[in-house]
Amino acid sequence: MRIIFMGTPGFAVPVLQALVEAGHQVVASYSQPPRPGGRRGRQLVPSPVQQMAESLDIPVMTPVSLRSAEEQARFADLDADVAVVAAYGLILPQAILDAPRLGCLNVHGSLLPRWRGAAPIQRAILAGDVVTGVGIMQMEAGLDTGPVRLEGSTPIGRKTTGELTEKLAAMGAELMVKVLADPDRYPARPQPVEGVTYAAKIDKAETRLDFTRSAIELERLVRAFHPAPGAWFEYQGERIKLLSAELVDAHGAPGEILDNRLTIACGEGALRPVTLQRAGRGVSSADDLLRGFAIPAGTRL
Repeated sequence: MRIIFMGTPGFAVPVLQALVEAGHQVVASYSQPPRPGGRRGRQLVPSPVQQMAESLDIPVMTPVSLRSAEEQARFADLDADVAVVAAYGLILPQAILDAPRLGCLNVHGSLLPRWRGAAPIQRAILAGDVVTGVGIMQMEAGLDTGPVRLEGSTPIGRKTTGELTEKLAAMGAELMVKVLADPDRYPARPQPVEGVTYAAKIDKAETRLDFTRSAIELERLVRAFHPAPGAWFEYQGERIKLLSAELVDAHGAPGEILDNRLTIACGEGALRPVTLQRAGRGVSSADDLLRGFAIPAGTRL
């Protein structure tokens, strides 16, 4: 097929690779414009999808919007059979949705209708969902409301967002190749009316650890925000990221350091950091951090 690919982050890269490996003709790749990168943000960095597309000699388009008649005409002139969308990041106007012969197919990282919206993987972890998955959805004007052609599921367990993203991206790529090989075999089925939830974009305020909450909730939060943006707490005016932690059966005042292993009492139960990162420094174990940066028992975070 003649395919327009539309994606931006690392989640979308395996899908693009799979389309090329399956022998499809990717006539163009749309991605978000390059963003400032580096500590001082001086240099513009292309998205992971743009970098992959350029390495495959696929023409790359990075419009700020698709609402202009000019952009919509350029899209239509590509004469695509289908547009494949994976975490692109821009709203697709109706003219874009209607342009390809088979419309637009989206790789969405949840079992719809649960977790429609921007951050389905993080929200599934934060909610304590046991299972999540990925679906191939026929796109329409509503927010992830379109019918689903094919989906697959996987247990969440103790996976981080990074680990789950990698798993779902690979699964989504495989499912998309199946659907494109024989679209008639996988007709679009309307989503169930019951069970709709929305995965709001992650707010930076959510990433701060509030030790009045239960240890179970905070351990989920640590996994949901790893590798980015990272869950954190503050000590002596310094922000410390908590990258991984384990649940401990211990009790104390919320935020109290209970022992010399940096076990932190929560509103219910306790959390023991496994790996952390001080601002401007590398990742370290809790033991290594404490050797040069004392946080004594009895301290209240």
